[in-house]
Amino acid sequence: MTHHTNAEISAATGTADALSDFLARAAARLSSEPPPFYSQAAFLGLNGDHALQPEKASLAPAAMPRHAAVLVPVVARPEPTILLTLRSSSLSNHAGQIAFPGGRVDPGDRDELDAALREAREEVGLDSRLVRPLGYLDGYLSGTGFWIAPVVGLVDPAYVLALNPAEVDEAFEVPLGFLMSPRNHERQSREWKGTLRHFYVMPYEGRNIWGATAGMLRNLYERVYA
Repeated sequence: MTHHTNAEISAATGTADALSDFLARAAARLSSEPPPFYSQAAFLGLNGDHALQPEKASLAPAAMPRHAAVLVPVVARPEPTILLTLRSSSLSNHAGQIAFPGGRVDPGDRDELDAALREAREEVGLDSRLVRPLGYLDGYLSGTGFWIAPVVGLVDPAYVLALNPAEVDEAFEVPLGFLMSPRNHERQSREWKGTLRHFYVMPYEGRNIWGATAGMLRNLYERVYA
């Protein structure tokens, strides 16, 4: 017998039940407060790029991570989707990778939510008035030295984007039911700086969603559906 997750069952109906189910779960299981800032003492128990590595105790950052926030934009369709971006191929860091809208928390930002919404406006022109914040995932420590606060937001499907070509080549939606199915959470490995690194990959229609983005999506699954 084939077993399906609750996300797959509700999303497959193609009705408002999938959206209602997600919203009920998010209300019960997401945090209303942003994750506490990075703590060296808590490193081994934190979510991040290091979490899948067998030698993770040796991967603690030497310097304090920089503060960042991303928007996890769940589009309020009968079968919900998540809006992702393809980073510009001209960027110096993470060029051509799939990501959430987001970036550093600036001194002028009121909080992590404000930073995530600002970055979404700057990167893809997403109107903040069309985003209803639902809560926070666990903090995520990236291998590039960022402590990321992921903000889950419900996006009005009537949104219109205006991509910033200096930052984003493309924006696209992926079904939530696909991303929340653990059968689509592949664990792969690649050598990086002489060491084998392990990470999640979620291949979708010729695109590889991997690294920190896949790690945060995995955390969304663990928090909301597992």
